[in-house]
Amino acid sequence: MQDSGEGMETDGTSWIGAAPGGPGGRPVLRLEAFLPYRLSVLANTISHAVAEAYRERFGLTVPEWRVMATLGEFDGPGAAVTANAVAAHTAMDKVQVSRAISRMIQAGLVARVTDPGDRRRSILTLTEAGRGIYERIVPAALDYERRLVAGLSETERACLARLIDTLTDRATQTAPPREVGAEGP
Repeated sequence: MQDSGEGMETDGTSWIGAAPGGPGGRPVLRLEAFLPYRLSVLANTISHAVAEAYRERFGLTVPEWRVMATLGEFDGPGAAVTANAVAAHTAMDKVQVSRAISRMIQAGLVARVTDPGDRRRSILTLTEAGRGIYERIVPAALDYERRLVAGLSETERACLARLIDTLTDRATQTAPPREVGAEGP
């Protein structure tokens, strides 16, 4: 079989996640080799490990940490981070962001003020308590990332970053229309 250049063999099977041998000679999806599934498993494995650490050490869920990381990244004079900006930056659902922000406001980690330039908008900032947790959690997050990629060379790390960027762009460009109630891979 020859590769057609589009990740497909000339018989129509995927070069990563398919194997011949289904009924009528149709390809069979090998889930353990299917790239979207493998990426989902990797992301879930990392998220669960991180979620456990953040919950135990800092009392935060993963969505709350992502909100905190975004607010911490864009903290400073003139910063005007909204819930919509957090959702866009983190690729999280707006409802998930809203719930995380509400819990963080109740916990005294985030402050919400009306934008003086546009009274329809609310600006989010970390409180002093939120900033304190952020300053403790960032080294832990960076240490986890360092340990995660410790077995990769600098060249492999750069290649991985490029591949993730490329796959993210391709996924955005080629995403099928979502059905109501559709789940991930």
